[in-house]
This record gives sequence, structure tokens and C-alpha cells, in this order.
Amino acid sequence: MHPGDTLTLLAPLSGPIVPIESVPDPVFADKVVGDGISIDPTSQTLLAPCDATVTQLHAARHAITLSAAGGVEILIHVGIDTVGLKGEGFTARVKQGDRVSAGQALIEFDADRLLHKAPSLLTQVILLSGETSAIVERASGAARAGVSRLMTVSSRRKAGDDPAHASSAAEAGASRPPRATVGVTSALVTVPNPHGLHARPAAVLASEARSFAADISVELAGRNANAKSVVGLLNLGAGPGAELRLVASGSEAARAVARLVELVRSGLGEDLSAAPAAPRPTAPSPAPRAAADDDARRLHGVSAAPGLAIGPVCKVDPLAAPVEERGLDTEVELARLHRALTHTRHELKQLVAASGKRVEQAQIFSAHLSMLDDPEVITRAEVAIVEGKSAPFAWREAVMSSYRELARQSNPLLAARANDVRDVGGRALRHLVGGDEAQAVPAGSIVVAETLTPSEVVRLADQGAAGLVSVLGGTTSHAAILARSLGVPYLVDAPAALLALEAGATAVLDALNAEDAVLLLRPTEAEVDAYRARLGARQALRERQEAAAAERAVTRDGVRVAVLANIASADDARKAVRLGAEGVGLLRTELMFFDRAAAPTEAEQTAAYQEVADALGERPLVIRTLDVGGDKPLSYMPLPAEDNPLLGIRGLRVGALHPTILRSQLRAILSARVAGGHRVLLPMVAGIEELREAKQVLEEERRRAGSPPVELGVMVEVPSVAIQADRFAPEVDFFSIGTNDLTQYTLAMDRTHPRLAGRQDALHPAVLRLIAATVQAARKHERHVGICGAVASDPDAVAVLIGLGVTELSVSVQAMPEVKARIRELDAEKCRELARAAVDLGTAAEVRALLSPGARPG
Repeated sequence: MHPGDTLTLLAPLSGPIVPIESVPDPVFADKVVGDGISIDPTSQTLLAPCDATVTQLHAARHAITLSAAGGVEILIHVGIDTVGLKGEGFTARVKQGDRVSAGQALIEFDADRLLHKAPSLLTQVILLSGETSAIVERASGAARAGVSRLMTVSSRRKAGDDPAHASSAAEAGASRPPRATVGVTSALVTVPNPHGLHARPAAVLASEARSFAADISVELAGRNANAKSVVGLLNLGAGPGAELRLVASGSEAARAVARLVELVRSGLGEDLSAAPAAPRPTAPSPAPRAAADDDARRLHGVSAAPGLAIGPVCKVDPLAAPVEERGLDTEVELARLHRALTHTRHELKQLVAASGKRVEQAQIFSAHLSMLDDPEVITRAEVAIVEGKSAPFAWREAVMSSYRELARQSNPLLAARANDVRDVGGRALRHLVGGDEAQAVPAGSIVVAETLTPSEVVRLADQGAAGLVSVLGGTTSHAAILARSLGVPYLVDAPAALLALEAGATAVLDALNAEDAVLLLRPTEAEVDAYRARLGARQALRERQEAAAAERAVTRDGVRVAVLANIASADDARKAVRLGAEGVGLLRTELMFFDRAAAPTEAEQTAAYQEVADALGERPLVIRTLDVGGDKPLSYMPLPAEDNPLLGIRGLRVGALHPTILRSQLRAILSARVAGGHRVLLPMVAGIEELREAKQVLEEERRRAGSPPVELGVMVEVPSVAIQADRFAPEVDFFSIGTNDLTQYTLAMDRTHPRLAGRQDALHPAVLRLIAATVQAARKHERHVGICGAVASDPDAVAVLIGLGVTELSVSVQAMPEVKARIRELDAEKCRELARAAVDLGTAAEVRALLSPGARPG
């Protein structure tokens, strides 16, 4: 069939014709598999719609793929959710490889039997070869099998360009094991994610793979996994730097491989920034010490979220509900399973929506949605149900099987993803056993478990749990991230003896020391009193700091230091004001660009900036323009694949590549009314020419809008700007030093690298010298300079920063009361002496030692 030639397909069944968009299955209705037509059958023998070759007959005999003239690929799928019948009610009249004629019987099915087992008999006739063929005519009304014209297909390219065949994306991998098939094979592609192919990137890859009408597998070191299965991908154990190969067959194989390779190279939408270190809390008094013979009472672990708690032990397990092993009826149990999955899916979507501005939380629950739809886990459960097991028993066994496979991974970050599988499984199990309410815990209790999942952490925090302890888990797990954000102490890597603890017994959780957190069992009355005194002192100190937060931060010898907030939303702004913020030194605008199908409109941006400004009142606002690219990609803003994206198109360079988005954002910023005055901050500037180009764009948009002039500043993140600060100063109104990236580029250490992130310290003397150079140049030209990097929120670092001449710190909202209190304790002159000594040292460790409590200037 040459370009423009047509092929007529006859109706394979008799019955009313239904538009594909009306099929009650989003995979078909949304045309994920391909375009086509559905028939509500009144006949029971599926006929060939044209002369063709049987390229695939599904093992469940409910679906068949045909290859016709000109490379036209056709999938015929009988019924909805009929794969779960495992062939029951179907009889195949052909086999794979057979040549068939139009009108020849392909499959017979028992309609009455199927109607009692499946939700619908609607049969889809799908054109898989959408890249090479198109439907130019389609019938309506009623069809007559083997007689009525159903659709006419036209070829788009030469017959010699036939693509490989494809199968249903709705079931690829859901009913057959992953396999490497003949088709399109990629070159090796390296996993750039610092934690490897863990839950979030795996979920992105699986979700994208499911959108293609192709069989896709991912190969690693002789093993392969279904690209559409999150658990399958996780079980590959692909750590950072792993080299993957993608293999696909089907009408969209080439497009699928190209797209997936691009996604893998870009980090699969993951923010590749290194996980924030748990803050180092200030301890008002030393921890009580135990006698040597009391060591058995102390279960040591690692602090995943710092804090101190005293309370009764409470044990939880999301998969502990009692279930019956034997099922009543296959049909009933399958329906029960899928009903529970539907309820769980709805629940997770609500959690995503309720996450609001808590981006990390929303991303975690979005990943759980992909895990819930994992074809391998669902298939395991369905097979067990067909073999006679109950839906709850089959589901729990399928989940635990996947959980154990992941928990055995040698990579601790991948093993930690087992918690997420367990979380999803526990949610669905509650629906299966009829228990909508999760296990409740008494407020003030210390919850212990083999593992704690993200959902449990959120729920337990809401219930008032005082602390969390688990045998499994890590400091970079999703559960740990949430525990830190919620302020709940969390100890991980505890000994297995934890699981034998008696519920109700009093314990003390001391997670203040990151490397030696401890759960103290059966504390004596004296120990409890000592810990309570310590806890009370910490709480009282925090209360005093918050009570004084509204006061200005002035050193004992009269040097004023402005303390502003780093925020991402209006909610952050309101909280910052309550905790004493004197303004916002950094509004991270990129967060409103994430997790969207398209960039926010100009009106949406203006409304968001205005809400922040209104929350600040008369306080100043610094708005940083879009800072994406590198380790922060956007799915709707394609950037060229780069071997080292952190040294490529990111920050202001993205604005130059996508000027429409930059101009739109600048117009939105200029439209916001900021009583305290607003400043525009440009990220990732490296050269004077980049600054001048951006200044010109801002000035053009300002004149068009008739807006008054605004102050313009640059982020000092690249050493070249610090070194040339004297050249930049005449052309800007202010500097803001981003110490996270400045440290990364100064030390040539990727801050997303799992083995190097711990060695990144902004107090390295080389970084301190660059800060000093920037401050000196700013002073010479009467420009103000602030620090907005993480080091500004470190109370231990405040003294040396003030000593270097920094008079503005923009810190995390939670850190403001403590940072302001620390400034009031200092003497600026002694800080300058300290800074002079620090820049002459050789290592960050030596600087840290200089800043230790015993050596601090007072």
C-alpha cells in the first residue's frame, strides 16, 4: 500500500458501533493504545476484518494483533478487564503466524459466561500503526459481522517502511513476563540520578512507557524488566551511574525508545539536589549517661529526623490485618480486588491534592499512584485469586513478595523504596478487609515498627505521635523526608530486638545525635526526670527565641544584621512574618512551574506574587526568576541532552533559550504591587554579557508596562562572579550569595553526588574567600550583599559570616528565631577576628572546629 492508498476493514462482530472515546476504560478512551472503534457485540465469533497475518495471540485469548497490507497493524480486544479471566470463555481458532482471510473466524467466546465475569463486552478494534496509517472513514450505527465496513485506513508512507507490531498498552507487562523483543534497541544510557532508579524516577519512566503502543523492556547487566512496571524497574537495582539499554517493539517502538532515553538522561523529572542534612539542634544540657551494664537497654540507630521524645511504646504494621486464605469465588474476589484498588487510587489522588505547597509530599504520593497500578504486582494477585485465594490474601502476598525483593537490594536507597510498596499495599488491604480507618495510636506515644512508610508518618504525626523508630529505613527515605518536615523525631536502622518490645512500656527517644541516636528502654525515674528537664529546656529555649523573633537582630556591639526568609509560597510568607522575618530575601518561583503540563500563565504568576506581597505588608520582597535546568528539569520545557547538565543550560541560560517564558515572568513580577518594594534576582549568572542581556529584556518589559524602576541583583553562585564582583557591582543594585552552588562549583563537587555531598561544606576556606571578595566589592560600590544559601540558616556559621562583613541573611523559615537569637549573642569585632583566622585555615573541618561552642566568640 503506497502513500494515499486505502484499506477497508470489515466489522469483526455484529452489534451497535460505539465511539472509542465512550469506552469505560481510560487506556482505550484516551487513545493511549491507538485510535479506533468499539462494538457492543451481539455475535460471538470474532472474524478477521481483512486479509492479514496473526502477529500475536494473547495467552488469555481475549486479544489478537493482525498485520495487514502496507504495514497496517490492528489490535482487536474483546471486552473490558477480560485479561483476568485467563482465557476462561474464549476459544482460539487460529494461532500466531497464521495467514487469515477477511471473514475468517479468529476467536469464539461465550458471551453469557463473559457477561457474568467481565464488566463489559465492548470490543475495541484499534489501529496500532498510527505513525504510518490513519483512519480516514469510520462507520456508525449498527455493524454486521463480515459484511459492514467498519473503517477505512489510509497509508502515510511507503510500504517498505513498516514498523514492528505492537500490543495493547493496557496490558503490556500485566499478563506476560518482561522480555527483550526484536525491534528498536537503544545505545547504553547512564542513570544520572544520585540515588539511582528509585521510586520517583521509576514511576516517571513507567508512566511514560505506558503511553506508548509498544512492548518495552529495560536491560541491565543481563537482566531485564518491563518498562511499564515500577516494581520491575526497582528490582533491577539500577544505582547511580548504571548503564541501561532500552529495547522495544511495536508501532511506536522508535518513538518510545527515543523519548525514554531522553527522559533517563534528563533525570526522569527528579530534582537531583542532594537531600538536606538534618539540622544540628542546640542542646541546652548534656544527655544523661548510662552505666556500662545498662547498654542492653539502649537500642542504637541513626537519626533520620532530629529531636527528643518521651512516651509509651506503640507498635504498628500496615499489613497486619487478619485475612482468610481461601476465596469464595473467582469472579467475586477479582471484583473485590479491583474495587479496593479503585478506592485506594482515589484516596491517593486526594492526598496529592491535599499536599498543597508541600511539593515533596505530593511527589511521594504521586509515585505511590504509579506503584498501585504496577502490572506485575496486580498480576501476581490476580493469578493467586484464579488459583483459589481470597483477594486480601492474594494482594498481601503479592505486595510482600515485591517488598522482600526490594528489601534485599544492596543499594540502601533502593531498599528503602520497599517501604513505599508496603505503604501502597497496606492502604489497599485496609479497603479489602473493610477497614477504612488505619490503626490509631495514642497521642504522645513512640511508634515502633519494622518499617514506617510515608503515609504512616503523615498519619502518625497528625495523631500526635511523639517519636518514630524503625528497624528498616534510611535518612534519605521518603518517610525520613516527611518526618523532618513535620518535626517528628525519627530513629532508623534500629536492631531487630525492637520488634519484641512490649507495647505500652515507657521509652525515651534521643535522636539529637545524627550518628548515635538511641531508644532508651525502661528508663529509671531519675533518667526520665533528666530527659524531661532536657526536653523542657529545649522547648523553653525555642519559646524564648520565638517570643523575641520580632525584635531586630543586632550584635552586642551594635552591628545590625537583617534576617529575611527563603520561601516558596504565600503560606511560607505568612509563617515567616509570624516568626520575625524582616522581608523575603529569596522567593523561589520555580516551584509553581513544577508538576504541571504547561507553564503557569502570566495571570497565575501575578496572583501568586501578589499574595506573597500582601502577606509581607511593608516588608521587602526579592523575587528570583525561574531557576530550572540542570538538576531541576521541566517536562514541558525540553532542553538539549547534556553530559553534564549542572554545567549546561540552567538558570538564566534557560531564560535566554526560552525568552517567551522569561518575558512573561518579568511582566508578571512587574504587575505585582509590593508595598515594601520588590527586587528582581537573576540566577546562575556567570558573565557580564548574560547580565546585560537580561537587563535589556527587563528594561524593555518595564517600559512597555509603564512600571517604575525595580532593583536588579544577581546570584553569586559561580566563582567567576565572585572573582569579578568589582566589575559586576556597578551594573547591579545588590548581590545575593547562593552558597550551595557556589560551594559546588568552587570545590568541583557535584552536590547531587551521593559520595561527595557530605564533603560539601560552605565553610570551606576557599568559599569563605569568595564571599569576602564579593562583600568587599559590594562595599566599594555601595551595594548591599546578602547570603541566601543553606549556610545562612546554620547558627554555628553566623559568626564567621558576620565577621566577613555580611549584613543580610536570608534563612529557612524555621531557622529564623534561632539565627536571630544567635546574632544577639555575638560581638561583631570578635567575629571579624574569627573570620580572619578562618580564611587562613586549610579545610572546612578546621573552620568547624574553630566555630565549635568552646571557641565561639561571645
